[in-house]
Amino acid sequence: MDGSATVYRLHDVGYTIALDRAAELLGESTRGRVRPAREEARAIHIRNPPLFAALGTFELTVGETKCAASLSAHLFDFGVCSLQLKVRASPNLTWTEFAEFARALDGQRDDEAIFARELAVLLERIAPAVERAAVAPLAEEYKVYRIDRLRGRDGPTGTTPVGQALSEPQLVALLLSERRALSPKTLHELVPHRFSYYHDDLTVLSWESALVVEPRDDDRDVEYVLEFANAQLLELRVFDLQLDAELPALYDRVATVRRRRGLRLRGPFREILADLQTRVADITETVERVENALKVTNDVYLARVYAAALELFREQAWRRGIERKLGILRETYAMLNSEGQAARAELLEVTIVLLIVAELLVGVLHG
Repeated sequence: MDGSATVYRLHDVGYTIALDRAAELLGESTRGRVRPAREEARAIHIRNPPLFAALGTFELTVGETKCAASLSAHLFDFGVCSLQLKVRASPNLTWTEFAEFARALDGQRDDEAIFARELAVLLERIAPAVERAAVAPLAEEYKVYRIDRLRGRDGPTGTTPVGQALSEPQLVALLLSERRALSPKTLHELVPHRFSYYHDDLTVLSWESALVVEPRDDDRDVEYVLEFANAQLLELRVFDLQLDAELPALYDRVATVRRRRGLRLRGPFREILADLQTRVADITETVERVENALKVTNDVYLARVYAAALELFREQAWRRGIERKLGILRETYAMLNSEGQAARAELLEVTIVLLIVAELLVGVLHG
């Protein structure tokens, strides 16, 4: 076989990225917006396609072999920067040798320094195009192993579908780095998501990696939708992490205000309410923007791959968790707002009583 591996490292780098402005700042480093190429991709609507940026070429030591590597990035308007390190494997490898290449790539750490250095350089270049720039403390990593040419012992596979030519033990050895033999049931459960459109292509998904067999060099559409799914997963994880940190901090702020004396009649929660309203609006708007970034209008091959990736990444579970925490924020807002209204009503009642007492005193003194 002839193939390569692409390591994706996705970062949330800000609230939004103005892609047209970023293109101006990148100049010759960008080839513009990236869209799916195949005809069936017309069933996939992308509101604001990501911007491509070329970041350079490197020589990477994988195991004992020096491999050519190239680094590029896709910038998404909802604040995600996806770095892609493509490493070309030696030609004419057997399946076992290609699986060993994948394990060696997974074990080496030279790419960590490359990712960190080039991300800092890229963010410095596009800084004016990023709103509320800040790199989130977590990142999403995914690997795609791509096979461009696959030949059997007796030559090209011919009319034999690739999905039949590759066995489940071979797929598990590559995608999950398993060396020991697994039971048939476990094998099937570990690689349940397998898709083919033509007899000579194949896509197999797992939680941390995917295999793409595609003989057409210019067809990168499967990788495109997988990257989109990972970008959406990253944003959901970032929002979930932010809400996990904000809920305890919110309770501490409320407790601190309540411990203070003499503040009940002065709208003590006004600042907290304003912050809550802004935060809920920001997260709700961004989640909607992320989820609407790619829309599927028909059940085609790419749409099935995309839907399976979202299911595998448990996108619905992450979204339900965020909705639940946003619901807690909304309930807290309603509670504090009611408490503030009660305080204002109390202030009004006290004022009325004082006015009545003052009027009685004036009447008694003049009487």
